[in-house]
Amino acid sequence: MSGALPLTPARERLVLWLLALTQFTVIMDFMVMMPLAPQLMRAFSIEPAAVSGAVSAYAWCAGISGLAAAMYIDRFDRKKLLLVVFALFTLSNLACAAAPNFHVLVLSRAFAGLSGGILGAIVMAIIGDLIPANRRGAATGVVMTSFSIASVAGVPTGVMLAAHYGWASPFYILVLCSLPILVLAARVLPALDSHLPNRAPLSATVPNLIALYKKPMHLKAFLLSVINMMTGMMVIPFISPVLVSNVGLEPAQITYVYLAGGIATFFTARMIGKWSDRYGAQKVYRIVSLLFILPVLFITHMPVIPLVGVMLFFPFFMVLASGRNIPMQALMTTVPEPTRRGAFLSANAAIQQVGTGVGALLGGLTLHTEASGHIAGYGLNGWIAAGLAILTVLWVGQVRGAASVAAPVGEVKAA
Repeated sequence: MSGALPLTPARERLVLWLLALTQFTVIMDFMVMMPLAPQLMRAFSIEPAAVSGAVSAYAWCAGISGLAAAMYIDRFDRKKLLLVVFALFTLSNLACAAAPNFHVLVLSRAFAGLSGGILGAIVMAIIGDLIPANRRGAATGVVMTSFSIASVAGVPTGVMLAAHYGWASPFYILVLCSLPILVLAARVLPALDSHLPNRAPLSATVPNLIALYKKPMHLKAFLLSVINMMTGMMVIPFISPVLVSNVGLEPAQITYVYLAGGIATFFTARMIGKWSDRYGAQKVYRIVSLLFILPVLFITHMPVIPLVGVMLFFPFFMVLASGRNIPMQALMTTVPEPTRRGAFLSANAAIQQVGTGVGALLGGLTLHTEASGHIAGYGLNGWIAAGLAILTVLWVGQVRGAASVAAPVGEVKAA
């Protein structure tokens, strides 16, 4: 890896937390749309299905972007590619904040999907390049604390700002957060170009992309990814409007709900990552996915309960919803050969976005707002999500990785 400093344990931790901050902005950008649903519905006079349409616009464009990126992601230094794409992603958030109407907001969300959709693949490719396979679960757990940071600090702050200063304020905050992260990434990340000498010629780009989708092991992994994402997205985008319309919470109180859940995931993400390394990604994924069914069925059939009750329950949902993705992502880094890791993970990110889009779209189609303001159909979403979760538990054993390859910069002892 030319130009890279030795990756000492301290430097590795710094790089992982930088990647976590990068993922934080991407996850917050995606997550903040969901609790903002009540404000968006009032501001633009739209139905819950329209909000899910905006979520789907991001997901579909992220999927298209990931599919295209599979053809070029392994042709560039991953550091330079990360910086360029992250800069475009920051501009997309500025466009969202300045959107004068819902149509422009949807177009801006599409732009955010095109740019932000492949950032996760680049981050996971960097982990695959730098971290040995036997420690990728723990490393993924560190990076996945970005979900916790977004839940604890990002989304509650965004919802509170939106309640007082308008729905656009969280996107302005995202822009301000992204700029120092971009500068830090330029200074901290080593050159990540060790894969370039083995890159395929341009003439082989399209045939290699087709071959990527023909390999049976890849197809099995892609199927797991798409169903895993559909499972969560049948439920997650509609939590906020349902809590407001059905359970009776105020929009500003959603802040405390996500805060409670985010604090819990901050402590469990790295723990689940270490369990994944210790007991195997497949086993941990099965356990977490089965447990996930219980809070899914409760939240989709939740009676009217006080805010304290929702806050006591929501951590269980958040821990298991985010925890499923940690062993799955660690497993995905082991599926391809190292020279095709970026292309595979980019294609996998595209597949995940397809699952996200399909799940959000189908979830929105089953819902309708009654004359009383009650949102009906959410219980059906819960049963569908439970069935999909069982399907992933049965299927994950079909996904196996290529032979483990040591990180190109050498072994280090701590993640």
